[in-house]
Amino acid sequence: MKLRIRHETAHDYEAPSASTVQLIRLTPRSHGGQRVRYWRVGDGSWPSFEDGFGNWTQFRAVQRPHGRVRVVAEGEVETVDTQGVLRDTRETLPVGAYLRETGRTHPDDAIRALAEDVLRSANTELDRLHTLMQLVRDKVDWVVGATESTTTAAEALAHGRGVCQDHAQLFCSAARLLGMPARYVSGYFWPGEDGRDEPASHAWAEGFVPALGWVGFDAANRQCPTDRYVRVAIGLDSFAAAPVHGVHFGSGADSLAVTVRVDADQ
Repeated sequence: MKLRIRHETAHDYEAPSASTVQLIRLTPRSHGGQRVRYWRVGDGSWPSFEDGFGNWTQFRAVQRPHGRVRVVAEGEVETVDTQGVLRDTRETLPVGAYLRETGRTHPDDAIRALAEDVLRSANTELDRLHTLMQLVRDKVDWVVGATESTTTAAEALAHGRGVCQDHAQLFCSAARLLGMPARYVSGYFWPGEDGRDEPASHAWAEGFVPALGWVGFDAANRQCPTDRYVRVAIGLDSFAAAPVHGVHFGSGADSLAVTVRVDADQ
């Protein structure tokens, strides 16, 4: 499948900002399940580097007074369905690094109970991850606006409501309790012709299975990623894999608008 993607992020400032610095993780990399045919971020002139997780990252600094900063990423990616199993990815860290907790994935008693439910229900590593995917979705209903970008896995589970970011972080938190490395993934999802109103920017998780390697699990949709997915960035949590992260120096409020479109040629 060929997926054409356009992602626009715009920050507007109530009062002119003196300076804005951004880290931009909006560039997918080719691997066994996807081939980047072409891709462009901004005007192509921003300095680029590989971060610690292997994400291709742009650095942008606007050092003059401004009322808006805008980032546009667009391109085409050809995908194949690997049933969620990853092949030929660039790995910069040992697998064990993905057992680390973060502030957003730190487990509480409720997450520990969730992990214990998985242990009682499944025996093999792969079965446990599939069971965890279903339990996460059972415990956290999809409700847009119920959580914020800074919501932790424990908070989302306590609320019982959230979005894909919350499902992915909760999955990672519980999987690590089970001794299984897990990581957060940001990317895109084409929902099909009947799902035009669904968000195209998406997040899911990957768990490590010794016999298979890394395997993707999308708890929000109760499935492993297919050829409808484009994988962009990974990290220990949503902060590490955020598409755009930045700070600005100025007074007054700011607003964020994100527009993502994914079209497909099947």
